[in-house]
Amino acid sequence: QVQLVESGGGLVQPGGSLRLSCAPSGRLFSVHTMGWYRQAPGKKRGMVATIDNSGNTFYGDSVKGRFTISRDSAKNTAYLQMNSLKSDETTMYYCHTDTFLRSTYWGQGTKVTVAS
Repeated sequence: QVQLVESGGGLVQPGGSLRLSCAPSGRLFSVHTMGWYRQAPGKKRGMVATIDNSGNTFYGDSVKGRFTISRDSAKNTAYLQMNSLKSDETTMYYCHTDTFLRSTYWGQGTKVTVAS
């Protein structure tokens, strides 16, 4: 079973930047959309950013202008560049992928902590 593996999380000061990466543990076929979501304890998982196979991007309102999603389609790898991070964005970030074959994958998450 292919899994998504996130990396790049960690501790950063308010106003700082982090770059998250998401790569599959094996081969994926017909990848359509890749995206990043986040979920705080006791809250619903919410969309941060997505990018489809045509390069169209969508962002949550709170991150527009600060976060940038990109992908390397040859490697089925997604990235999330996060700038001007805020303390209330401390939480777990999850990678998600779906395919034209109607398969869906989630990563285990990477923790982002924004604190001085």
